[in-house]
Amino acid sequence: MKLSEMAKEELEQLSYTDLTYMLLKENKQPMNTPTLFRKICDLLGQDDDYYAEAIGDYYTSLTIDKRFVLLENNEWDISDHHSMAITLDEEEDDDDEIIDDDSEEIDDEIDENEDEFDDILDDELDDDIDEEDEDLGLDGLTILPDKELEE
Repeated sequence: MKLSEMAKEELEQLSYTDLTYMLLKENKQPMNTPTLFRKICDLLGQDDDYYAEAIGDYYTSLTIDKRFVLLENNEWDISDHHSMAITLDEEEDDDDEIIDDDSEEIDDEIDENEDEFDDILDDELDDDIDEEDEDLGLDGLTILPDKELEE
C-alpha cells in the first residue's frame, strides 16, 4: 500500500524509520535527510517548528537503523540496494605494528616506574625504622647473630 493511500491514523502508528523505508521503496531513488523528513512531516501534518526541532533526532535514528545507508552524496537509500565490501588497507597493518611498539614502550616505562617506586618505598621504610630506633632509645645498639650470643 502506498503512503499517500494510508489514513493519517495508520501513518501515526508507524515509526519515522518505517515511514522512511516505505518512502524510499516507493520512490526507488535515494533522497537527502531534509527532503525525507519534510515528506514525513507533511504526511503527518507536522508544522515547520516541529520539523526544525526534530530533524536532528530523525537523522540520528537513520544512522542507527541498519536498513539504511548514507551515500557519498549525502543521500539515504535502502541498504539492500547496495553491495558493500570490507577491504583492509596495508596501512592498517602498519598501524598495528606501531601500536605493538608503543605498548612495549609503555610496558617498559611501567616496569621502570615500579622499580623506582619500590626503591623509594624501601628508602622510606628504612628511614622509618631508623626513626623508631631513635625514638625507643635503641640508637647505637647493634644486632648480633645468634652464634655470637652463644659465645
